[in-house]
Amino acid sequence: MSDYPIDMTVTPEVQAFFDEATNTISYVVKDPESTHCAIIDSVMDIDYAAGRIAYENADEIIAYVQEHGLTVDWLIETHVHADHLSAAPYIQQKLGGKIGIGEHITTVQETFGKVFNEGTEFQRDGSQFDALFSEGDTYEIGGMKAVALYTPGHTPACMTHVIGNAAFVGDTLFMPDGGSARADFPGGDAGVLYDSIMKVLALPDEMRLFMCHDYGPNGRDIQWETTVAEEKANNIHVGAGKTRADFIKFRTERDATLDMPKLIIPSLQVNMRAGEIPTDKDGKPMLKVPLNGL
Repeated sequence: MSDYPIDMTVTPEVQAFFDEATNTISYVVKDPESTHCAIIDSVMDIDYAAGRIAYENADEIIAYVQEHGLTVDWLIETHVHADHLSAAPYIQQKLGGKIGIGEHITTVQETFGKVFNEGTEFQRDGSQFDALFSEGDTYEIGGMKAVALYTPGHTPACMTHVIGNAAFVGDTLFMPDGGSARADFPGGDAGVLYDSIMKVLALPDEMRLFMCHDYGPNGRDIQWETTVAEEKANNIHVGAGKTRADFIKFRTERDATLDMPKLIIPSLQVNMRAGEIPTDKDGKPMLKVPLNGL
């Protein structure tokens, strides 16, 4: 990991926000030497059955930022989520900041543009986002440097964001007793996911790792922070020397038993547009339900 400009002496201040409806953790990550921050993986509320959206989770983050007098530099999406809708544009409208995601968003847009039968008006070049990150790209949060690591496998566009001694892994990893995320979505790959996990676990042992999801396995309380050392020793899917072949076999068999996420259809349509809700020909917000397309 010596090729990445990682500074373990920098300890960003991290505030977590847990969304019980989707088991998602969003973060405000503050530069310890200034009032600048980034917001990672925000959540828009949706009542899918009623066709209604709301912003209670986003408003909680906004209130926190305003209460502490923070300046938002970035709104980061670790990947195109399939289980919750991003609130990034709503927060951007209120607080500013640039919306960023990995450059392979274009692969996701191309794939699901076809699934949802999007017309030529849907741009598949990532232009809905303010910034597209490549492997090893850096960006600033106040005076604090962040580094984007390309960690695909769960999706083709997943990235881990390393900010000082904290890494935000998206769905690349779960807590040690949670293991790893599925790899059977279009463009996912269990072998590639294992390689990405090994990339994360090559970071310094004391690196703090922050999860995007936690489901409280075996009834334990929700948790979202661990370390590289803890994952290497105890992760039930990849820890303690489990091989790539072991992981591919387990992950493939396990994924075959899983149902699709409840919010995958609205999530993909919204998140591949950087959190904007698609509209019909009259400009009204509207979602599609492709039959037998996923």
